Amino acid sequence: MSIRSQLLKGVLDGCILAIIEKDEIYGYELSKKLEQVGLEISEGTIYPVLLRLQKNGYIVGEIRASDSGPNRKYYSITIKGKEALEEIRNEWKLLSSAIEKLLGRDEHESSC
Repeated sequence: MSIRSQLLKGVLDGCILAIIEKDEIYGYELSKKLEQVGLEISEGTIYPVLLRLQKNGYIVGEIRASDSGPNRKYYSITIKGKEALEEIRNEWKLLSSAIEKLLGRDEHESSC
């Protein structure tokens, strides 16, 4: 598994919750939104994450008719999911700041 894949695995739940927080979405559309920001995630990876988020009570899914094909399962975030997303955001700020201090290449700072 690549370093990028390993890093992404740890933050994918938060990325997916952040997208769903903005609007209800179905799986394929979710994968396209991730792709638009530079995160190419296969649908085979996304659906298990959606299932886990649903089992944890962070999102709910609802089957709806589609004008252009088979029915689709739309996901929306729950209150519990919004709380989890806020916790993820707070942890990300702390973690990314610390990691940037260690891995950043700012030549003005002294090395470790």
